[in-house]
This record gives sequence, structure tokens and C-alpha cells, in this order.
Amino acid sequence: MAVLGTPQRPLRVAIVGSGPSGFYTAEDLLKQDLNVKVDMFDKLPVPFGLVRYGVAPDHLKIKNVIKIFEKTASNPKFSFFGNVAVGQNISVFELNKYYDAVVFAYGAESDRHLGISGEDLAGSYTATEFVAWYNGHPDFQGHRFDFSNEIAVIVGNGNVAMDVARILCKTPEELKATDITQNALDVLSGSKIKEVHVYGRRGPVQAAFTAPEIREMGELADCYPVIDPQDLNLNESSQKELEDPGNAGRKKNFEIMKNFLSIDPKGRKRKFVLHFERSPVEIMGKGRVQRVKFEINKLTGEPNKQKVRGTGKFEEIDCGMFFRSVGYTGTPIKGLPFSSQTGIVPNHSGRVMDSEQIFTGWYVAGWIKRGATGVIGTNKPDAEETVKSLLEDIEHLNPCEIPSSEEMAKFLKDHVVRAVTFQDWKKIDAAEIERGVKQGKPREKFATITDMLSAI
Repeated sequence: MAVLGTPQRPLRVAIVGSGPSGFYTAEDLLKQDLNVKVDMFDKLPVPFGLVRYGVAPDHLKIKNVIKIFEKTASNPKFSFFGNVAVGQNISVFELNKYYDAVVFAYGAESDRHLGISGEDLAGSYTATEFVAWYNGHPDFQGHRFDFSNEIAVIVGNGNVAMDVARILCKTPEELKATDITQNALDVLSGSKIKEVHVYGRRGPVQAAFTAPEIREMGELADCYPVIDPQDLNLNESSQKELEDPGNAGRKKNFEIMKNFLSIDPKGRKRKFVLHFERSPVEIMGKGRVQRVKFEINKLTGEPNKQKVRGTGKFEEIDCGMFFRSVGYTGTPIKGLPFSSQTGIVPNHSGRVMDSEQIFTGWYVAGWIKRGATGVIGTNKPDAEETVKSLLEDIEHLNPCEIPSSEEMAKFLKDHVVRAVTFQDWKKIDAAEIERGVKQGKPREKFATITDMLSAI
């Protein structure tokens, strides 16, 4: 039997998903002192996952991580197969014929539900679909958003909620130098929104957003922040959390919010309003969103372990637009174990398992492994843990029947799948940048798969 990872027989690894976790997995595999061949698959013709479709268009610096990914992609032992949907164009079992190990790193692309009545009313949206829409994701370009009302409500206290709020609060002038799609810019230019209210179920100290995101909300051209001073009155446990050296980020957030109390509106027309210790219990309206009912909460328990308790007191706010931003959850791929309860693929240190049985040669990395937590960089140590498990298992892997990327490409061609290479992507990339230059933007993304493929 061939010894995998030797000069005679490379270890062949397929990575499903080309976001940060996929690229960090590839990077770590390729720097090992053994002969490895990595083939990466993505259902879209374009790579980089949430860096391309999740990072806000006005946060271009965060996208600089792409340069690191491009370096990995330039390795002769790396190949990209874009426009290939694993589970549809090729099954997970068919991948086993061509690869000794498969790492599933396809993220968490669905959203969590609140489970309250009225969630499906017209005017009720998910942050996931809004972010994907303004970032040009092909699957979301048919979505319609109604900005004809003056008040928008966002439920959630993370950076995605802040991104949604910021995009709603910015002027067209502030957005037009970003890589937001022209279509989204045109639609948002007609927005009638004057107030954006963001609600968190816990207190200001427990908010999950980071300091740069909340600070920006005080620096917008035509929008000023508002916070009720009462919301900054902390219970004893929250005060102790604030004093805990391990919570330096939260302390910074709190100081920024305190500064909001003294910010002068200076004639700015829009308002960004923060609310804490509120849980949505019902979205109301005749045929569409008109009002949201919240229960007022109370935090109880010891520092860093506080629980949310409803007080039985309620308040309502009129609004015409509602966004839920309470986290992403994974989706299953046919043939791969999946827990709908946790929204991840069950695993042990990255090894895929199902009811205690480990699936030899199958691994996970990133959000589909641990849930939708952390920032882009969090995926690096996560990917390294998975690679460590894979390398520990190398002697127990079943060598694949057809150890050839050329044969993999032939399989896809025979099944009428137009696989996109990394060189093809570079042509799409160049065309998007050229389109952007004409409009004074960093790039103008192709928002349909047909347009992407026509640029090759």
C-alpha cells in the first residue's frame, strides 16, 4: 500500500469551501514537511467566502487578508475548482474516490430564527440576506427590501448588526467609494429611513460588537448616536465584569457608549438608537411589519455568568422594517453527518463523527466545525487543530482509488460542470476592478454567475 505524503505518493486533500477556514487549512497543509496536493472546491465561481460576501463594503482593510490567501493559491500544489457544488455536482462519496481526506470548511450560511410570531411578515428580513444582497452574492440579488418607512429595528448585538445599522445610516456619498454593488447603492439612495434602533437582550457590558464597529456609529456624516443614560446604569455583576482585566474590549465599548451621551447631533438628520435588556416577543402588523413588542429584561447572577430574566413588563415601537441579526447557522450537505440542533457537523477536534463513530478521512474546519463565532483570524488556530488531527490519522486513511486532479477535472467536464480555476478567477477579478475604476469604486462585482463566467 502506498505511503501517503511521500515523494512517490502525495497526500491528496479536498477542501470544500474557499473562505478563511478553507484557506487557512490549505496554508497549514502546504507548509508541512510532506508531499501534499490540495484541491479546493466552492459552489460559486469566485473564492474567499465571507471575506467577499460577509465583510462590509466600507471595511476594505479587513479584506487585505485575501493577499495571504492568494499566496497560498499560487502554490503549484494547490488547485481551485470554483462553480462546483459538493453534494450536487459531485457527492461526498465520489470525492472519496479522488482524495485521501476531505476537509469540509463551507461555513454557516443560514440564519437563526427568533421563533416569535410575525417573523415572516413583509418588511421582516434577516441580516444574512441583507448583507449578501448589498455585497453582490448571486443567490440574493432577487431579494427586495422596502426602505419607504422611516423607522428600522435591528435585533442583535454583534458586528453584523452594526454593519446593517451602519449601511442603513450612511449617506450615498459615504457608500459610493466602497465596493457595495451599484444596484444596492441605487436602492439605498432612495431610502426614507430616519431612525435605526438596535436592540440587545443583555446589557451594554455584554454586547458582542467590537470597539471599532460601535465607535464608527458616532462618526457618520448624517447620523448621530442616541442612548438612554438609564441603560448605562449597571448592576453590581456588570460593574465587576467591566473591572475584570479579561474584559478590556467590553470596557472600551462601554466608554464609547458613554461618550455617545455628549455627542452633538450638529444638524445630522438620521438617528442611531441603542437599546439594551430587551427581547422581542412579537412582530405586529396587518400584512406587513408595523410594530414590534419587546419584553424588558433583567440580568441576574454572578459576573461573566449572568442570565437574562424577563420582567413581565413590555414596551412597543412602531417601525416599517425589521432585521434579525442573531447569528448564522450551518446547513447540511447530503451524505455528511449534521446536527440541526447545533447547526454544525458533529466532530471531535475536527474529525467528523456521528453517534460516537468517527468517519475516517472526513474533517471539518471553521464555522461548520465550531459554530458561527469569532473573527476571521479565529479560523487560523481552528484550521491548524483540524490539520493536526488529519496528520495524526495519516497512517489510518484509506488511499483513494484515483489519485489525480486531472481525472477530477475530467469527471466534472463529463458531468457538464464548468469548473473555474484560480487563473479564471483572476480574469473575473481584473474585470471587476476595471468596472469599479469607471465608477470611482475599488471594484464593481459581478452579481450573477452568468456574468462571472462570461468574464473568463
